[in-house]
Amino acid sequence: QVQLVESGGGLVQPGGSLRLSCTASGRITSANGMAWHRQAPGKEREFVASYSSGGLTNYADSVKGRFTISRDNAKNTVYLQMNSLKPEDTAVYYCLIVIVGQITESYWGQGTQVTVSS
Repeated sequence: QVQLVESGGGLVQPGGSLRLSCTASGRITSANGMAWHRQAPGKEREFVASYSSGGLTNYADSVKGRFTISRDNAKNTVYLQMNSLKPEDTAVYYCLIVIVGQITESYWGQGTQVTVSS
């Protein structure tokens, strides 16, 4: 089993910044990718950013140039630095880990609320 614990959400004014963290624990191998998704009220969960085991990053068009994903493999932690936040970034942000082995397993965190409002 794998557990994910997210932190760093909160209330911020438009144009502000937040940094989310997600730490994974449990049965984790090096062959894993981590990502952030988000879900706004009344909307489906959507992809935000990902960081592969090979060091490749990918972003949704809506956050390119504003958000940066990074990870510390020694700590099994992925970060999401969010700058120039907009009200439309308001959502619950979820961390995802995908572990590739004999079978592929995926686990979600519990989510952390990000609210962008004046």
